[in-house]
Amino acid sequence: MVRRIVVGAHYGFRDWLGQRVTAVVMALYTVFFALNALGLPEMSYDAWRGMFAGGFMRFFTFLFFLALFYHAWVGVRDIYMDYIKPVGIRLALHVVTLFLLIGYAGWAAQILWRL
Repeated sequence: MVRRIVVGAHYGFRDWLGQRVTAVVMALYTVFFALNALGLPEMSYDAWRGMFAGGFMRFFTFLFFLALFYHAWVGVRDIYMDYIKPVGIRLALHVVTLFLLIGYAGWAAQILWRL
């Protein structure tokens, strides 16, 4: 019998669990958003703006985007680790992807809070 000694490494469990949790958050938000959008009196800019006027909807929309970006980070990072063998290229791709996702999060915050 082989005994595996765990010395601080999580062997991917944290990332696996993070992907599942973020998927649930995104699914719940999608249902919540769809119900709110279908409940609008009319499909106009003013109605959409009114839906996002409250801090509640803005917060949960931003939470959705954070979940999306973390979910994407774990997936893309795993693809890079599996298929990009040269360490320098893989590190460069990790850095570019990380900066893009952080930039997208800032952009989403700017859009949501400038209404």
